[in-house]
Amino acid sequence: MLTYLFQFTDYLGPLNLFRYLTFRTMGAILTALLICFLFGHRFIGWLKHKQKNGQPIRLDGPESHLITKKGTPTMGGVLILFALTVSTLLWADLHNTYIWMTLTVTLGFGLLGMRDDYLKLTKQNSKGLSGKTKLFFQALLSIAATYVFIHTLKEPMATGLAIPFMKDVLVPLDWLFYPFSFCVIVGSSNAVNLTDGLDGLAIVPVMIVSACFCLIAYLVGNAVFSNYLQLHHVPNAGELAIFCGGFIGAGLGFLWFNAPPAKVFMGDTGSLAAGGALGTIAMITKHELVLAIMGGLFVIEAVSVILQVGYYKMTKKRIFLMAPIHHHFEKKGWPEPTIVIRFWIIASILAIIGLSTLKLR
Repeated sequence: MLTYLFQFTDYLGPLNLFRYLTFRTMGAILTALLICFLFGHRFIGWLKHKQKNGQPIRLDGPESHLITKKGTPTMGGVLILFALTVSTLLWADLHNTYIWMTLTVTLGFGLLGMRDDYLKLTKQNSKGLSGKTKLFFQALLSIAATYVFIHTLKEPMATGLAIPFMKDVLVPLDWLFYPFSFCVIVGSSNAVNLTDGLDGLAIVPVMIVSACFCLIAYLVGNAVFSNYLQLHHVPNAGELAIFCGGFIGAGLGFLWFNAPPAKVFMGDTGSLAAGGALGTIAMITKHELVLAIMGGLFVIEAVSVILQVGYYKMTKKRIFLMAPIHHHFEKKGWPEPTIVIRFWIIASILAIIGLSTLKLR
């Protein structure tokens, strides 16, 4: 919205700043952060008033959670999405298709998560929407986004798969790009959702990956930089840097209240939306496989659940004391802050490895 101000640079020279992507990205970060700080306390107070007993705690989970996390409100993802949406609409170019595509998927997944959180609260148990219902609506949103993307970007880029560490390689997927993008977007959404089990555990890796994609979107959207780094150029994708900036700011603001001991949980409202957003941005910037590297922590969490369930069905035995894997370390006696910080370190290392693909080609 503020991009229109640069039209008046003849009358006020400093308004020319609104032309620059870097300036608007910084503006989005600070705007989202400020919104969280301004409305966070009152919003959490309202959630506590409405949610008398807070988020239902899994009875089969770590015993300490029944004491330390009881009564903590959920649906904090609403604060993240509100800050993100306002900052994006304020600082991004609203004529950009990729902005609307990503925002639609994010808010759509957020509404789905909100419904799931609401059912958990009203039924007072940890079961909300059925897995099939979630998957159905996630599939609709991801397929719709993929359809718009394919009809926005020209072939062979639209349905091609870029391979990390290899320049000028684009594997043509044709119609297989639909199921592939479904796996990327929906898989990312559910992986972040599984990671969100300890105070601050999910939101920091989400911010780390968002920061990486902020840089990637800026580079692939710029013809000069993408040519220099031998990346696949995606015209107009640079505007997604503003969206990523909004996510960084909203994440920092939310972390202020989600840091141990958490005053609020993001719930499925935030985790499903965050993962869906990262998957969509990875698809648009043609860095789907790089997402699996930078978001490797989410992959580890999801794989731990898949292995646990699969192995138990075959042998009636468990690989881990509890899945997702962060609960395994809780059962082993690791303090929660130790698990969280060490997982943040792992997420940072994987992000650095993912970023190295930009140069090592």
